Amino acid sequence: MMKLQGVVEILEVNKATLSGSTFVDVNLSGARFDDVNMSGWTAKNVNLAGLSVEDANISGARITDVNLSGARLSKVNLMGVSIENCLVEGVTVDGVLLSELQAAYRAAQEAK
Repeated sequence: MMKLQGVVEILEVNKATLSGSTFVDVNLSGARFDDVNMSGWTAKNVNLAGLSVEDANISGARITDVNLSGARLSKVNLMGVSIENCLVEGVTVDGVLLSELQAAYRAAQEAK
């Protein structure tokens, strides 16, 4: 096991296995991950502002108590996604306010 503490360094890691590693109070700003298996990883108390995720599999993800304000989702598979107890003011789906979609659904249900 290698331990790094109090180190300011740029690492270039290729074809390596770091599974089971722990990162606490670490600055990874500007880091780039490409073709990396991060399945089963946990992030808590992290700043992911400005995060860009492309061509990723996050199926089965659990996202709780997270600020996604201003986030943009495009070409995303949302099949089976459950959204509960979330602040959705101003959320749009294909340009239509979610609140309007919900109101139309409720009106249609009442009209039955």
